[in-house]
Amino acid sequence: MELSDNAQRVLRHRYLLKDEHGNVNETPDQMFCRVASYVASADDLYGDMTGSEQEFYSIMSNLEFLPNSPTLMNAGTSIKQLAACFVLPVGDSLVEIFEALKNTAIIHQSGGGTGFNLSRLRPKGDIVGSTGGIASGPVSFMKVFDAATQAIKQGGRRRGANMGILSVDHPDIVDFITAKHEPGLLTNFNLSVGVTDTFMDAVEAGQSFGLVNPRNGEVTEHRDAIEIFNLMAASAWKSGEPGLLFLDRINRDNPTPGLGTIEATNPCGEQPLLPYEACNLGSINLERMIDGGNIDYDKLGRTVDIAVRFLDNVIDLEQFPLENIDRMVKGNRKIGLGVMGFADMLMRSGIAYNSPEAVERAKEVMTFVYNRAVQASEEIAQRRGVFRNFKDSVYDKNGMPEVRNATRITIAPTGSISLIAGCSSGIEPIYAVSYVKTVMDGEKLVVTNPYFEQIAKKEEFYSPGLMECIACRGSVQGMPDVPEAVQRLFITSHDMGYKWHVRLQAAFQKFSDNAVSKTVNFRYDATKEDVGRAFKLAYTLGCKGITVYRDRSRNEQVMTTVEGLQQDCDYCGALLNPT
Repeated sequence: MELSDNAQRVLRHRYLLKDEHGNVNETPDQMFCRVASYVASADDLYGDMTGSEQEFYSIMSNLEFLPNSPTLMNAGTSIKQLAACFVLPVGDSLVEIFEALKNTAIIHQSGGGTGFNLSRLRPKGDIVGSTGGIASGPVSFMKVFDAATQAIKQGGRRRGANMGILSVDHPDIVDFITAKHEPGLLTNFNLSVGVTDTFMDAVEAGQSFGLVNPRNGEVTEHRDAIEIFNLMAASAWKSGEPGLLFLDRINRDNPTPGLGTIEATNPCGEQPLLPYEACNLGSINLERMIDGGNIDYDKLGRTVDIAVRFLDNVIDLEQFPLENIDRMVKGNRKIGLGVMGFADMLMRSGIAYNSPEAVERAKEVMTFVYNRAVQASEEIAQRRGVFRNFKDSVYDKNGMPEVRNATRITIAPTGSISLIAGCSSGIEPIYAVSYVKTVMDGEKLVVTNPYFEQIAKKEEFYSPGLMECIACRGSVQGMPDVPEAVQRLFITSHDMGYKWHVRLQAAFQKFSDNAVSKTVNFRYDATKEDVGRAFKLAYTLGCKGITVYRDRSRNEQVMTTVEGLQQDCDYCGALLNPT
């Protein structure tokens, strides 16, 4: 197994089993054997003799495919919760709110993340009929959820994560948009505004729109749409939040509209879900699908086939703490197969990320992955039957093929599993040629692009001084000792304009029946207007949501360039970060 030092550190800290004293008593190979054996055991439920265990082990141990973290952590253990993400409903009564809080605690303890739409909660200052008191509003209850999350560590191995969503027409929308401007508040929440087509039309037309009290459906006031839109852009510029979720577009792709409206997503936004739904995610490492600069479609196809079977098997083996979740998950059998290592694949193919060729490569790859996943789901349905809620679904009503899984493709961020696989995260460009990634409750890992080092040594422009400078700067753009062709290939997330970020996200969205996790990175000197333009472009190009982050807009961020180099740099011409 080709595991990097960083991968082994992550595995030891979070994934490998430990004894009662906290000592690691499992190797990475044993972990993959444990997961493969357990997931393959679902075949026995159907009398299948497919040789799945060896196939599952092979694609994981070769780092060609990895499932989401809860599956790696919990498969084959006493904790049978293998899904990554859940959506829970939050009603307007105190009983419903704290029922959701209890369920959140249980899910976080077992390793899952949760998403909520809080738009049913009456606004701050509204009447509480049962007591004659005054409502405190959605943001105040989010603080309760945040405190509970802080107190629970997921399965002893990772912090809980939440997605808080509020409809753009809720009377408390301004408080929600600005909720994280005060440092230290809602640190366990990502925030997204649920945006409608009506609102975006009002923004474009320069019109006002009504804020509606969910308790009685009455319009409380009218606001200029562009005012709220600009506030969202300014807040995202300042703190990276809120993101936007285009809920009407999400629901146009809802495969089971008869079961309800999709109103929320998982914490990173890539998995829209009905209340009480969960989803099992897994990602194919595209870097491992390259042979001589070209995509090995035979290998990719086989990997898709095996991965779809793997994720479908997981559903049969899960044990959820709530009957409602069990019923929804096994009724729709949603899976989320995605990709990681996209930037690595481009570099190995000689394609710059910010180029039309990259957009076309994304469409080419995802057309194949999407169609092959549908085919694999159809084949499983022929042997094991369609998902339970197939009748009255869009497949049934529109005469579409009989499939095993209501959805199949999700593009996840793959933060930890991409570190294990040794590839770039999800569909993101490389953050920097060398950078520091903060993981595991504050531990810092230095990540240097191995492909760049290979090229630097092969083309004989490698030197320790050059690598130290790159570790400080992150980017190689404008460095005289780095050939221009190499500079062009190793374009980083901050070296390109927002349009390329959004265009690539939109290209993947066309072939994802769920959604896409992608951060649109901005340089520190970007403007609020730039953020607003990115929001509009994402909506125009058909994205289901958008998340932005301006460098250094928070005191703490997950990825930074290396600090603390105490020497004069020949390339920067300045003393680097003396301590």
